[in-house]
Amino acid sequence: MTDITQSRQVAATPDKVRGLPGHVTVGTNDLDAASVFYDKLLAVFGIGRVLVQPNRAIYYGHRTLEFGIIKPFDGRPATVGNGGMIAFEAPSRSKVDEAHATALAAGGSDEGAPGPRGENGTGPYCAYFRDPEGNKLLIFHSGADQA
Repeated sequence: MTDITQSRQVAATPDKVRGLPGHVTVGTNDLDAASVFYDKLLAVFGIGRVLVQPNRAIYYGHRTLEFGIIKPFDGRPATVGNGGMIAFEAPSRSKVDEAHATALAAGGSDEGAPGPRGENGTGPYCAYFRDPEGNKLLIFHSGADQA
């Protein structure tokens, strides 16, 4: 039997630009409340609003759409996907800690305190939480902290 995890791992090339995802969205039933939460959380990473569609959606990013909060197009209530999670990469362990604390202070709920993961704590440094509507998020950092 082949170890799929090991056989599919590809070494990361530090100077290679990632191609996916283009952007990710989560649904919301209260755009105003969701925007307060994500304005605070994403500011930790220097990310702000790049597009606002009044009463419909708010998109965040550095220069282009990277993440959005939207009211469902079909008009039905937004629901949380079971097993779904969005991961944001942080430049340092301290930013993981700061993002987790900011999320909890802004109304999120803890799903896993900041700390090293993996066998013997040798894996990435991670923190898990849910936004006020229940969407699960991960903030992680791997390797040496960036300056």
